[in-house]
Amino acid sequence: MSDLESEYRLDYFEEEGFERKECVDCGAHFWTRDHDRETCGEPPCEDYQFIDDPGFDDEYTLEEMREVFLSFFEEHGHERLDPYPVAANRWRDDVLLTQASIYDFQPHVTSGESPPPANPLAVSQPCIRMQDIDNVGKTGRHTMAFEMMGHHAFNADPGTDYAYEGEVYWKDETVEYCEGLLESVGVDLTEVTFIEDPWVGGGNAGPAFEVIYKGLEVATLVFMSLEQDPDGEYEMKDGNTYSRMDRRVVDTGYGLERWTWMSQGTATVYEAIYPEMIEFLREQAGVDYTEAEEQIVHRAAKLAGNLDIDEAEDVEAARDNIAEQVGVETERLVDLVEPLESIYAIADHSRTMAYMFGDGIVPSNVGTGYLARMVLRRTKRLVDEVGADVPLDELVDMQAERLGYENRDTIRSIVRSEVEKYAETLERGGRRVRQLAEEYAERGEPIPADELIELYDSHGIQPDMVADIAAEVGAEVQAPDDFYSLVAQRHDTGGAVADEARADERLEDLPETEGLYYDDPYRGEFEAVVLDVFEREADGDAVYDVVLDQTMFYPEGGGQPADRGTLSTDDQTVDVVDVQERDGVVLHRTTENPGKGEFVRGQVDMDRRERLMAHHTATHVVVHAAREVLGEHVRQAGAQKGVESSRIDVTHYERLDRETVKRIERVANEIVRENTSVQREWPDRHEAQEKYGFDLYQGGIPTGEKIRLVHVAEDVQACGGTHVNRTGEIGAIKILNAERVQDGVERFTFAAGEAAVEHVQELEDDLLAAADVFDVTPGEVPATAERFFTEWKERGKTIEDLKEQLAAARAAGGAAGEEFDVAGTTAVVQRVDGDMDELQATANALVDEGKIAVVGSGADGAQFVVAVPDGVPVNAGEVVGELAGRVGGGGGGPPDFAQGGGPDADALDDALDDAPDILREVASA
Repeated sequence: MSDLESEYRLDYFEEEGFERKECVDCGAHFWTRDHDRETCGEPPCEDYQFIDDPGFDDEYTLEEMREVFLSFFEEHGHERLDPYPVAANRWRDDVLLTQASIYDFQPHVTSGESPPPANPLAVSQPCIRMQDIDNVGKTGRHTMAFEMMGHHAFNADPGTDYAYEGEVYWKDETVEYCEGLLESVGVDLTEVTFIEDPWVGGGNAGPAFEVIYKGLEVATLVFMSLEQDPDGEYEMKDGNTYSRMDRRVVDTGYGLERWTWMSQGTATVYEAIYPEMIEFLREQAGVDYTEAEEQIVHRAAKLAGNLDIDEAEDVEAARDNIAEQVGVETERLVDLVEPLESIYAIADHSRTMAYMFGDGIVPSNVGTGYLARMVLRRTKRLVDEVGADVPLDELVDMQAERLGYENRDTIRSIVRSEVEKYAETLERGGRRVRQLAEEYAERGEPIPADELIELYDSHGIQPDMVADIAAEVGAEVQAPDDFYSLVAQRHDTGGAVADEARADERLEDLPETEGLYYDDPYRGEFEAVVLDVFEREADGDAVYDVVLDQTMFYPEGGGQPADRGTLSTDDQTVDVVDVQERDGVVLHRTTENPGKGEFVRGQVDMDRRERLMAHHTATHVVVHAAREVLGEHVRQAGAQKGVESSRIDVTHYERLDRETVKRIERVANEIVRENTSVQREWPDRHEAQEKYGFDLYQGGIPTGEKIRLVHVAEDVQACGGTHVNRTGEIGAIKILNAERVQDGVERFTFAAGEAAVEHVQELEDDLLAAADVFDVTPGEVPATAERFFTEWKERGKTIEDLKEQLAAARAAGGAAGEEFDVAGTTAVVQRVDGDMDELQATANALVDEGKIAVVGSGADGAQFVVAVPDGVPVNAGEVVGELAGRVGGGGGGPPDFAQGGGPDADALDDALDDAPDILREVASA
């Protein structure tokens, strides 16, 4: 019996005549109205029973099924919410993609920090689960892209310090709602089982039910009520102990796709949710079955629920089992189902990409961008393998149109651009694969999984392509069946940053500092009381962190540097060199102690503050201008404001040319000239999200029920920085540089206001200086520079030609060179006091005549070049090493051509005199 057994004994079960049973096959405990039932109902204990025999009274499309769910819960007192984006890192920093409807309310609501947008509520949330990628197409039920329909209630004990309190409903009502929904679509409730399956995740846990009907899990009901506690009374399946919380969250998940599938009874879920695309792909790929083959595929689909890549230790064994039950050879079954499985995966992956690109994710090498790229490349490979003659952007667009995205042109552009990049990547990476395959072929070992994952991560080369290339050189690959899941695990994390260590107890006991910088950002003077002073050590010197009751100094945050200035008492003035915030307490870093309890006058460096205000507001303007020019997919990926210049990183899938940058700069300055008002407000978080969406969180994710919004023209962002009051105060914005800092991310470096004028003046000074050097007008500088550069290159080529001619003449005349025989070949030792290019040219000329060349120079220390004709048993690298050692240096190279040297030019002639002996020693070794 589990520690939570009593948690599953519901009054509702007793009132409705349920019985708790143990599955005779798997041993799971479940609740049922059918007293004769012996198994839990879930595969492999039972097969699917709804294929060809739909489980609902009516057949539904995805859209119709979603409306049935939402309408049912609206009628039962739940407020319907619009879905959130699939990019969960828009509102939380611990995960990348939305994987369940509860993600919408983590961490702020589930922790009790913020109230839910409604309570209770219902939502049909688009989700992406990368861990299911290898199952898609094979099991008949897994989709990487799906909608989780969920209803949620947030409960808290009365009197607790949370943003909500009281009991909305709990376990009995949740199960009753589930049965009510099932009954409303015609389900015989005696066929439904509720399997006990405790849930654990993210430091929380609770009892949960898997709801099974006709072999298919149609819902999961989770009752989040426990939190991890080393002294807790409940030991859960993760090995940790938990104790009860004073919050209780109803977290349910109803798979929209599975409910739609149940209503239609098709062979797999894919025919139910992607019928048009599957028919289109089968036609394009020429996948056509005889009537007998259709029957084999159809019968295999009914058994596919037993196949699960992340659980079956031996997928081939599972295939063998299905083939045996269908009555065909495994090889025959695989030949039939694999093309169809690929088509299913293509349809699902196309929907996944439509969600990702439709919600503004841009392919890149990190985060959500990496996951999107991985899906795209896998899909492209599947399309090519199955032989579907259709562009990938067309397939993604089909799904984007069905999902109602308005940015379909951008989606298609992203896909086309990525397909081109992928082709280039394959061409470059193929050479590395061949080299690696040859290495493992020599060892007689297969290429292991970790090498395959690294090849994919670095070059985008997929396992089957590696296998093709490896086969050409007699090597094998060792590709795990869950390969793509393993790759996704490398990147499917939010990269959450650990909380900074708290200051000492004195800091924890201090009240939060009242920030005056929002009241009037143009005001630099204020008065305050020193509440405490913390002495620290920095670079061996004593520094002081001064805490005031109130401050005009802006602490560093949101990419904006801290203010600088002074704090003055009647006796002294100390410089404020840094300002930081810790848990609401502002620390002013000084090099002297103003004294605890002192009354101080603060003075912010307002010239610096106003430059930062102009640059911070200009950052909003540049991002907005980039979205206007490039598209709504553009989002901030990092920023740093400064006094002389600032930078902003934005997501974009193509490199920016000069004309595009100029357009962005013009749009930005149009906003400046319009002199629009910069507005600030503190709305409720949920109201702000509902009105403006999650693009609010461009510069970070703030905490709290209220968030500070800054409106600059049409741009609205949650922002904690200081800003000018009107865009005209920025003066001007000059984009100084645009560069790609990583794949999928473009960086703008720009200057605003007085800094922009200074940069333009510096550029003008440089131009005038160049004009003066060339003795031309500023307008003639580009053409003159180009002419000088062309002439310089031509002269360089002439010099090179002359050096080669001189070297050939030296070689032909034998000037100043000693000739002798080494291993049956004429060798020449010659001193040529020129640069390395001359030495190399002379040596090459001698080798062209079939001679061994030893050429030395004393023009810059002592330098040597040794060259050996093909087939001569002398190692040039060894000879150079010996010669260079005699002049206090070193050198080396391949057997046919090497160079080196040392600082002792006076020893050059002696080294050259020893060259014949060295050559003969190396030849005879």
